[in-house]
Amino acid sequence: MEADNINSADYRRRLLGWYRRHKRDLPWRRTLDPYAIWISEIMLQQTTVGAVVPFFERWMKSFPDVRSLAAAPLQKVLKAWQGLGYYVRARNLHTAAKAFVKSHVGRIPDDYATLRSIPGFGPYTTAAVLSLAYGKPLPVLDANVRRVMMRLLGLHGQADGRHDKAISARLEEWIARKTPGDFNQAMMELGALVCRSRSPLCPNCPVQGYCAAFAAGEQEIIPRPEKVSYRKIEAVIAIINDPDGRVLIQQRPATGLLAALWEFPGGKMRRGEGRIRALAREIREETGAEIAVPRFIMTVDHSYTQFKVTLHAFRCTLETGSRPEVGARLKWVRLRDLRKYPFPSGSAKIIRRLQETELPQGSRP
Repeated sequence: MEADNINSADYRRRLLGWYRRHKRDLPWRRTLDPYAIWISEIMLQQTTVGAVVPFFERWMKSFPDVRSLAAAPLQKVLKAWQGLGYYVRARNLHTAAKAFVKSHVGRIPDDYATLRSIPGFGPYTTAAVLSLAYGKPLPVLDANVRRVMMRLLGLHGQADGRHDKAISARLEEWIARKTPGDFNQAMMELGALVCRSRSPLCPNCPVQGYCAAFAAGEQEIIPRPEKVSYRKIEAVIAIINDPDGRVLIQQRPATGLLAALWEFPGGKMRRGEGRIRALAREIREETGAEIAVPRFIMTVDHSYTQFKVTLHAFRCTLETGSRPEVGARLKWVRLRDLRKYPFPSGSAKIIRRLQETELPQGSRP
């Protein structure tokens, strides 16, 4: 049976029947609260379900509704997000919550145009919240759904969005008008559990008979895998203590990568530059201080969207009489209090090592 001749009613029946039997029990699926659904959808972007569940549950305890999120300091929001990555998502959540409080009395609107105008509400997030929370018949198109539809329709090429117009038009025909939220979640769940990017479980697929890729034996090559190339960066950072045992940290700029997060002083190594020389230069440029006797502690590797960073951490002392230019964005903090500050994941690994080895067991976070 070809996808062009799909019986929409039969397709929905098969898909939704499978979903009711096999859907995962996830906390955001137990509610129609648009706020909880919004938070879960933002967290799930570029993050696995297994990783999101504990973050979601902690988040909802800290910020149970729009008003509590809007009233929270940005640093607290970023700290709650630490470990999920792509921190612009957390900043957009905070900005959007403030907009909901200011212009919509703390309510998430159920109108597409209004919601689409809020920061962080692109086509996917808007359709997801409106369909899952308010029952609006709007199809969602994420990576899982795109892969499922490309296979169903036999669309060749990479899953890079060039087929989205055709896919969206077909989804608008197929979506269940009475239960659009279930339809959308069923499509996403099908992609996550059965129509996987690698080794799809075609014998378990409830709509296998409608799949053009399966009929042609092309389910392994549709869509064509995307080649990802990473730029490698090496950086050095300094763990500097003052006479009271406090650690020197600095805040990143308010815009750009990892905006407003905290980190240890340091930076990228230049071509042909040794670690110790790079460390001394970076600390001088960033803090105005001179370091002495660097001692290697550990190396941490961390991946971002388009590059991989290798962090070399050193314990350092300051030259006699040398003092960093502390202020709002450069400060001394006790080791146990570092947990109050949001750090990138690579730096967080270093903090855990320091706290495990240098703090008494009873005072560790």
